[in-house]
Amino acid sequence: MDGFDEEAFNKFFPSSFGKQAKSVDVDAQIDRSKRVEVSAPKPDEKPLSTSAAPAQSKASDDEKKNSDSDSDDDSDDSDDDEDEFPVSHELVLKSHERAVTTMTVDPSGARLITGSSDCTLKLHDFASMTPSTLRAFKTVDPSAKQTSASQDTHPVNFVAFNPISPSYVLAVPASSQPRVLSRDGETLVEFAKGDPYLRDLHLTKGHISEVTCGAWSPSDENLCATGGSDGTIRIWDANVGRKQKEVIVHKSRAAGSAGRTKITAIAWSSPKQGGADILVGAGLDGSLAMWSGNGPYTRPSGEIRDAHAKDTWTSGLDISSDGRLVVSRGGDDTIKLWDTRKFKSPITTVTHPSTSSRYPTSNIQFSPTSANVITGSATGHLHILNPATLRPELVTPVTPGSPLITVLWHEKLNQILTGSANAETHVLYNPTMSTKGAATVMSKAPKARHVDEIATPNIGEGLSGDSIVVGSNGVPHYSSSTWSARHPTVGLTASGRSRDPRRPHQPLATPFSKTNPDEKHIRESMPLSSSLHEDPREALLKYAEQAEKNPIYTNAYKETQPTAIYAELSDEEEAGPEKKKARR
Repeated sequence: MDGFDEEAFNKFFPSSFGKQAKSVDVDAQIDRSKRVEVSAPKPDEKPLSTSAAPAQSKASDDEKKNSDSDSDDDSDDSDDDEDEFPVSHELVLKSHERAVTTMTVDPSGARLITGSSDCTLKLHDFASMTPSTLRAFKTVDPSAKQTSASQDTHPVNFVAFNPISPSYVLAVPASSQPRVLSRDGETLVEFAKGDPYLRDLHLTKGHISEVTCGAWSPSDENLCATGGSDGTIRIWDANVGRKQKEVIVHKSRAAGSAGRTKITAIAWSSPKQGGADILVGAGLDGSLAMWSGNGPYTRPSGEIRDAHAKDTWTSGLDISSDGRLVVSRGGDDTIKLWDTRKFKSPITTVTHPSTSSRYPTSNIQFSPTSANVITGSATGHLHILNPATLRPELVTPVTPGSPLITVLWHEKLNQILTGSANAETHVLYNPTMSTKGAATVMSKAPKARHVDEIATPNIGEGLSGDSIVVGSNGVPHYSSSTWSARHPTVGLTASGRSRDPRRPHQPLATPFSKTNPDEKHIRESMPLSSSLHEDPREALLKYAEQAEKNPIYTNAYKETQPTAIYAELSDEEEAGPEKKKARR
């Protein structure tokens, strides 16, 4: 056949018939998650005091000379810094209603748990999320009492997976009783509360006031530590909640504190290349204390009285992977680096605005290889610092205008997670450097929407949350039995409230409310139920005349009843009580 174009023919006719599989352009989907503004101008943070090794000080002098002479080279290297860290793309989770205060990811990188000041924990699974279903699959209240009907809830101060056995989670609400949860959020062990009337805190079985921080043992899966505002660090057996295993009473030497100071942060780490565990705690009096993680805990092996300013909240504390460096973020607007071998004075000190006055859980953390230090700022920027000089190597805006509270750099995922005061959780990643986690979520196809959800206009969710169905006569009407029953959570927030401010909040249906009969049921099924609201005197007087004419119970004694005899009074006498005779 002359003039036959086979290529055009193949394009016109499909290669197969029937329902075709929907293909997803993964590259285009990942490009949509690319961040527009990755780097921001670095603040001029100069070290306040540096007592590092001579080689480090010499290197810092060389860096100053190079920075003064080659300022253009720094701007050219900014792109290299962006590629060095996994911050080119991001995934945003909006599960909470208030500030995200703490977060944790299991060692395998499959499950994310975030804690918030809305008193809840949100459980996320990266494997079950798609680009169109970025939400938590479960909500847990870690301060709810199982044996009590009280509704006392507290913000979440700390949550962490067990690094050795990821099936256990340590949850620390802002109460005196931390607890150990399962991987699915079920309460396994609730630690005991101490006796607040005992002066010697060594004799109490648990904390007597709010617990502010916690940590898992890096070498023993059954041990965990909690620090509280009662001035103690308590080491617990995760399987026994009746009493702690060890008590460390951190006595303050500051005047006027009565020998107690609040514990604001703790860190428990073990060197990866081997060595003794290190337990470090920070106090409200500005002190830092270090103990051996394996004991004894009678007195600290190193203590610094004036590590930070007195009466400022040291919110962040972390230990490097080799166990030699400790970084602390104080409420006095400083970040300090310490050497555990010479635990006396800081190696480096830089200024960094603190957010611990409003958000006491603002943390600071070493990277998995301890090659960098990450922390947030009050302006919503993520700061990636050099551990030797504590100068920023990269400053990237995450939630501009909203403080960045908690940060986490996961080793296996190679992704940086942040929690902000605007209730958002950001997962920063790089498609070439990061594995699983957010990269897996963005490589999936969006979940197909239901046909009812596609056909239903948004106005149907405005007032009643029910779909609009057009009848045969062309008149639209609401259908609450079909669409709302099939989609009970569409149009609602994570806590179950309606997104429409005009719609009142409907309380949840409890088992008691389901079995509690209403007034109509009582009136129809229970005889004489109307007498509950009737005057008893009037109800008896209705039968007074009938009882007098036809007595049922007193008819046999009607003829034998005695006749009442009363005293006869004259007209001059008046009836009244008899007067007692006066004694003479």
